[in-house]
Amino acid sequence: MNFEQNKKGQENVTLKKILIRSGMSPLDTFSADEIIKRNAIGNNVGNLIYAYSIFRNMTTDDVELFSDYYGQNPNDAERINETYDAYVFPLANAIRKSFIPTLQRYTALIERLTIPVYVIGLGMQFPYEPNISEKRPYDDDVKRFVKAVLDKSSILGLRGQITSDYLSYLGFKEGRDHQVIGCPSMYTFGNNINIRDLHLSESSSISVNMTPAADQKVLEFLDCLSHTFNHLHFVPQDIDELLLTYAGAPLLGASINSKLANYPNSLYSHVYKNGKVKYFLNAPTWIEHMKTVDLSIGTRLHGNVAPTLAGTPSITIPIDARMRELSEYHNFPRVSPEKINGNTRLEELIKKVDFRSVEKSHQKNYENFISFLAKNGIDHIYDRNTEGVKQPLEIKLESIQLKQPIGPITSCSSDEMRDRLEKGFEIMLSKSEKIKENFNKKIKDRDKTISSLRNKLKNQDGGITDESTPYVDFKKEIEEKDVFILKLKNDIEKKNMKIRNMESSRSWRITMPLRRFSKKISGTER
Repeated sequence: MNFEQNKKGQENVTLKKILIRSGMSPLDTFSADEIIKRNAIGNNVGNLIYAYSIFRNMTTDDVELFSDYYGQNPNDAERINETYDAYVFPLANAIRKSFIPTLQRYTALIERLTIPVYVIGLGMQFPYEPNISEKRPYDDDVKRFVKAVLDKSSILGLRGQITSDYLSYLGFKEGRDHQVIGCPSMYTFGNNINIRDLHLSESSSISVNMTPAADQKVLEFLDCLSHTFNHLHFVPQDIDELLLTYAGAPLLGASINSKLANYPNSLYSHVYKNGKVKYFLNAPTWIEHMKTVDLSIGTRLHGNVAPTLAGTPSITIPIDARMRELSEYHNFPRVSPEKINGNTRLEELIKKVDFRSVEKSHQKNYENFISFLAKNGIDHIYDRNTEGVKQPLEIKLESIQLKQPIGPITSCSSDEMRDRLEKGFEIMLSKSEKIKENFNKKIKDRDKTISSLRNKLKNQDGGITDESTPYVDFKKEIEEKDVFILKLKNDIEKKNMKIRNMESSRSWRITMPLRRFSKKISGTER
């Protein structure tokens, strides 16, 4: 169904309203601390890149887009049906164990919607060489989600062939139910991708992106670049890295406060000490900055999509199937992790790649993407991207003061440092309280369930024995709850250990005098 055909029969053109799954709209100007509090980047600022592509190319004079701010409550279905003409889901690696509860809630919501629902860019997170036919505990959840979407649209758009093979394994047909389209971020400016020539020298401007899960040899190679090139900056993407950059406080996460060599995860890291860190808070400023960079290299997908959109040469090092399927589909200049060792030099990698390979595949991929949109009857302006011509969203952005990327707290003025420390400390306290509240709630729920099961046992008719089926079933359920509560206790102990490690970390100690000063000043001001 074409959402441009909704409400047909009306004589006057009405403004169509489209809901987009995203943590923020490009028109939002959240500050760094607001982004952290709201988790407006969905744990990774790379999510803003593909969302920007959708907002930029589906916003027209008579179509307005709105962020759902990651809302996923099935009870919102009636309001959404009444307010919006369609719901668009630009998804990334949604097929992964940790995201399944969210996927389940979205499924329940979609099943109650009566408006069109479009999935643009669904992907998975599997090992580099995945076994597609391996049975996974969430197979049925994925099936239900796909079926729910197909009831509201013609076909799903997938990020790559591995995801396509997985959905085919689940019983869905490629070409009918799903189609590989790559990442929508790559079509932000339509079919306009033109990579500049690279002339590497010691004075070249280099942008590095890294992932904690990457192989140590890869991390060591990337980390060493900051000691070789003076005009290099590191672009972190995780939300815990945002808090470290903003307030010097290590949020408990994958990137920070972990014993990981060759990764910049503290204020003592070379790039942080020397102010060579840029954390971007929106897509437009990220892409615009990359126009000033000579080369981008690293293990982050959108860390290299942004420079590609800016015409900057890049080298991608795919570390898992998620990155592999996308880098292969879009034909990114890439080097596999096993090709990197302790003797690898950047100049060698540059000779091995064709920086314009992405250009050579883009026209075909773009036409395929447009065909996907046509199958779903989605109105757009991807095909109206003439270079130099501003689109409706860009005109709106001209009246907005976008937030610029932030650097490390250690490179700030004393006034800004005090403000950051105070807000960062409040964020840490708030998150600590939420962890405790969540744990206590789970404990109460567990105790309530066990009490209920025991009452059922007492009231069971027929003289329950240790061998009777009801007794065995209830006993098993109680034992499972006991295992669950033990896991919760272990989890909270790990959290407490991380907090203790954080408080004894160099990053925490180095900012302690500043935090005390901040609290002292704040107390007198209040």
